[in-house]
Amino acid sequence: MTTLDRDAATATRRALRSQEEVEAHIRAICFKTGPPARIGAELEWTLHHTAAPRAPLDAGTLRHALGRHTPATLDPPDPPQPLPAGGVLTVEPGGQIEISSAPAVSLTALHRAVSTDLAHLTGLLDAAGLTLGEQGIDQHRPPHRILHTPRYTAMERSFDARGRHGRTMMCSTAGLQVCLDAGPAAELPERWAAVLALGPPLIALFANSARDGLASARMAAWWGMDPRLTHPPIGPPSDPAAGWVRFALDAPVLCVRRDGEAWDPPPGLTLRDWVRGALPFPPTADDVGYHLSLLFPPVRPRGYLEVRYLDAQRGQDWFVPVAMLSALLLDAATTAAALELTAPVADRWAVAWRRGLADRRLHRAATALAGLTAARLGRTGLSPALHDHVLDTIHRRLRDDPEEHR
Repeated sequence: MTTLDRDAATATRRALRSQEEVEAHIRAICFKTGPPARIGAELEWTLHHTAAPRAPLDAGTLRHALGRHTPATLDPPDPPQPLPAGGVLTVEPGGQIEISSAPAVSLTALHRAVSTDLAHLTGLLDAAGLTLGEQGIDQHRPPHRILHTPRYTAMERSFDARGRHGRTMMCSTAGLQVCLDAGPAAELPERWAAVLALGPPLIALFANSARDGLASARMAAWWGMDPRLTHPPIGPPSDPAAGWVRFALDAPVLCVRRDGEAWDPPPGLTLRDWVRGALPFPPTADDVGYHLSLLFPPVRPRGYLEVRYLDAQRGQDWFVPVAMLSALLLDAATTAAALELTAPVADRWAVAWRRGLADRRLHRAATALAGLTAARLGRTGLSPALHDHVLDTIHRRLRDDPEEHR
């Protein structure tokens, strides 16, 4: 182990004995500011037996299918290997499968890398008689957990105490996450506000989990959980980090890692309680980082901005919302214009997952955003074919909404 490695390990084990230390630590890691240069995506799908989509999955089947790429949560015999273009596979508690791309320097590079990794994954699954789902929620099976780790067991028990939505989220939903640089420090407040305000119209535009009369049953499940975990952070507009610090301190702790299988926290424990002495030991920097990884707001700061509000998309359509978000946050002027267009509907989260584009105000906002995207997309360097695919798909979705906008 090098000196740098030892220093990093020591830093993560450092006990944080006051709320001020915890707040300072969270502030130090939540936004890494600088010129936007990279973009990434995390593509998640439900997974099914091709011949029998309702049949249950099991860990052994996935280990066999994924081979040398099998993630550690499935206990493979060998360390997992990345996909050919650098993406990493993970498996969610209900058997959903996810590609996390390597950061890319352009939309074109991201499309090329993810397409390569997706083709490789699809080939592995085809050979094993498995297929990727096409919607953001499992339309074939009830929620059932196939990963049995202390983390997921503690999470499930905590979620079950509040109702059915947490188990649905863990085991039956599939999303598309877009990872964007936080941007220059001076532009961060507006960039943060814009990426949140874009949520309701983009949920409506890309809703792909219709069930029980809802446009996005996936987002409904997330929204129905504990709002301290899944609703947007609220804080001073000029200081996004302050809102995130408060969100993290007030959120329930889902896991307290210990030796053995029982990671359940005391009922009602928040991070604020923990740092004030509710447990016999203080949290370490690593404990705080682990807690942050179990917070699920629509946008999560992880140094970069992790956009989490989009449903999984069919086939190659995953690229469309990724390119749209990239175009709408292309520069400070475009970000300001996007925020102006979306500010009137920025609070319509529940309307978005309930009604989608059938809501007149969300449809109007999404249409305006489509126009702004069309004006900026040519500056992203996309090929004519990809450029046209993005805009054609957006306009088709705006046209194809089946309900009268009212």
